[in-house]
Amino acid sequence: MPVETLTFGCRLNTVESEVMRAHAAPHAAGDLVIVNTCAVTAEAGRQARKAIRKLARARPGAEIVVTGCGAQVETAAYAAMPEVARLVGNDSKGRAESWLAAQQAHPRAAVDDIMAVREAAPTRIAAIAGHTRAFVPVQNGCDHRCTFCVIPFGRGNSRSVPPADVVDQVRRIVDHGGREVVLTGVDLTAYGRDLAAGPSRLGQLVQAILAAVPGLDRLRLSSIDSIEADAALMEAIAGEARLMPHFHLSLQAGDDLILKRMKRRHARADAIRFCDAVRALRPGAVFGADLIAGFPTETEAQFTRSLDLVAECGLTHLHVFPYSPRPETPAARMPPVPGDVVRSRAARLREAGAAALASHLAGEVGRRHRVLTERGGIGRTEGFTPVRLEPDAAAGELRDVTIAGHDGRMLIAGSGISPPETPPGSPIREESPGSHEASAFPER
Repeated sequence: MPVETLTFGCRLNTVESEVMRAHAAPHAAGDLVIVNTCAVTAEAGRQARKAIRKLARARPGAEIVVTGCGAQVETAAYAAMPEVARLVGNDSKGRAESWLAAQQAHPRAAVDDIMAVREAAPTRIAAIAGHTRAFVPVQNGCDHRCTFCVIPFGRGNSRSVPPADVVDQVRRIVDHGGREVVLTGVDLTAYGRDLAAGPSRLGQLVQAILAAVPGLDRLRLSSIDSIEADAALMEAIAGEARLMPHFHLSLQAGDDLILKRMKRRHARADAIRFCDAVRALRPGAVFGADLIAGFPTETEAQFTRSLDLVAECGLTHLHVFPYSPRPETPAARMPPVPGDVVRSRAARLREAGAAALASHLAGEVGRRHRVLTERGGIGRTEGFTPVRLEPDAAAGELRDVTIAGHDGRMLIAGSGISPPETPPGSPIREESPGSHEASAFPER
């Protein structure tokens, strides 16, 4: 039987699920389901445990193995579930030996000390089933300690994949027909600080990839911390057309006191300054952001500054999260905002995001865009805006289209669609029966 993966959380988890599936598939003796959990919020854990119980009821004979950040930081909670056959820690889940033998050959809770891990292993997969773009993890872990976050304790300290290994992985993807690569990590803009082989920052890595792999059509960055953007990255934004002009920012709030209580590293003015600088270098750049509504102690005036930041930074794609206390974090001990106020503020932020998106979509009507086609008859512009195409459009093609309209959520292509550029191969495969993604939290 095929190995199924049930994935919660970030892009990094998505890639790691595919790696685990590839390791486990040749050795699975029966019905094996790997649940790759998230711990970014308490709600993430509740959703994962609910899904595990539902899965066990639907498939009573399945071996359910739980891994991911949830298994790492809430080991006891998952180990106590009778539905769970065993746990695999975040450091072990990418190792082939963790999946070689049957369940009884392993400890039931093989969760090591993640803080002792010092290296980030490169991935060796050329594509992810069901995905048009390929995600390449280049960094793992985090050295920062935001007061609302437990991810450093699920992922460990920051560590980077050596540049040569990243370039080799990107080249492998392109050799298999890949058109677009997304660099991802837990704290992507921290890339390279831990490498002993000389200084290398994210901008230098971007430039090295584009120089070494001329066949790569598109390179994207996942979520970045704008205050850590290095000079070489700004140079790449200005001068590298293959670096896509879409930047998702880890902003979290728009008020300086709340940012300080979150223990973030930027101020409100820094975020605005970064967006202005990028637009000056790359007119037409599109920005997304993570924003938390109702952080402890947040007043209405402080929330309004987050609301105003949508316009002041010119944000288009928002990930809005109503604050929920994460046990054992400093923020969980701060005076909370009432739940109904938190939900109301999150709704207002989402409304502002929807209005900003609608304005962006309206401004694209009549323009010509190059889109990368995905499954389901949609594509993505260079700015990551979705475009509705004909329902039977093949995935993995670059097309030039004129935008005829929009529906408030995505652009609609006109009939004048240019013939696709046909790549030598395609990374697109039909989603395997054993692959299922249930991503509900921030993309990193």
